[in-house]
Amino acid sequence: MKMSRIVAGALLLVGTGLALQAANAQQPGIQRTDLLQHDLSVPGHETVQARVDIEPGATSIKHSHPGEEVAYVLEGSLEYQLEGRAPVTLHAGEALFIPAGVAHLAKNVGSGKASELATYIVEKGIPLVVPVK
Repeated sequence: MKMSRIVAGALLLVGTGLALQAANAQQPGIQRTDLLQHDLSVPGHETVQARVDIEPGATSIKHSHPGEEVAYVLEGSLEYQLEGRAPVTLHAGEALFIPAGVAHLAKNVGSGKASELATYIVEKGIPLVVPVK
């Protein structure tokens, strides 16, 4: 009985690890590097900061976040398409506020690599990226 519980626990851990790995898989042409994750003074919320590097012509999936995002373009040119709004193109040094739950995508419209610094103020315990159809 004890051995079967140990085996079941080990299988659960392996399965959970594989599920997390699949959830964090990178899209082709897009590399995300998490830089910071820290609790906020607001209970149940945290800030997450990531660098997102996007190859020329690459487009993110349409997605939303369980909180606000501030996208700051570090290099290149990125076109952001927020649901219900006209597309906007930002260049290095420009920023965009994306409200919580708003479906959006980003596309590198330049000829070289584009990078953004994404800062999220989100609810803890909810996946950071929620795919939208």
